[in-house]
Amino acid sequence: LLLLVPFFSCTERIDINLDESTVRLVVEGTITTDTISHRILLSKSSSYYFNQPPEMVSGATVIISDGNNAFILTEVSPGVYQTAPTVYGVPGKTYTLDIKLGSQIGGYTDYMASSILHGVVQMDSVGLALHHDWSTEGMWEVKCYVQDPSTTDFYRFLVSKNGTMLSDTLDNWFVTDDRFINGYYVNGATVAYLDQASKEEKLSKGDIVLVELNNIGEEYANFIWEAQSEIRGSNPLFSGPPANVKGNINNGAIGFFAAYGVSRSLTTVPGPG
Repeated sequence: LLLLVPFFSCTERIDINLDESTVRLVVEGTITTDTISHRILLSKSSSYYFNQPPEMVSGATVIISDGNNAFILTEVSPGVYQTAPTVYGVPGKTYTLDIKLGSQIGGYTDYMASSILHGVVQMDSVGLALHHDWSTEGMWEVKCYVQDPSTTDFYRFLVSKNGTMLSDTLDNWFVTDDRFINGYYVNGATVAYLDQASKEEKLSKGDIVLVELNNIGEEYANFIWEAQSEIRGSNPLFSGPPANVKGNINNGAIGFFAAYGVSRSLTTVPGPG
């Protein structure tokens, strides 16, 4: 009987009915302690099966304020809004993003989000350690040295090589809390691994590796962790169904407006690469 089972087994196609009737506003943007043109991106959600770039939202009025100052953003390309290049965030202040659309999306024209800008945690230095036996061609371990403050903090680490960002997607951001290091000096914590079998990550003598530390706060950290979980998937036997990641934009919009402090440190690759 067991031998006959493969001959009678079959597969059945199941069409899943997706509710794609509601279009939502998608918001992505930040304000940091850097003095730069800070960006807010506005787009529309699209069908699960839509294989084209999302439709950007033009003609909106976008303002970032801190209670005393208001920065009106300029639309520099469809759906991309920027502050003046002289704008910077101040630690401890609460920043509010106000969006007024030219026409309704998801039943609303007005959207808002707020975020507290957490202070700058300055790194002392960055170090590198090469492990020849960790992959086929070796792997560089990227370490940071920093005094963690006594407050509860949540960090994101981004790594660049010669000015090119290696941590360029949400999926490979390294985000952590400080529960095990709170108030202590961090003497070489690992923040990234660079596989020398990868063309993009391969290091040679004289290359400059820069680490950026963002003090992002708990709410934004949870948003990133949830988004990474949705992207990477989980064991279907022990997990619930996928769902929209909870952001901080009101009126049912998707996405996050974040405020955080930034510090950077760099090092040069020693010896033969």
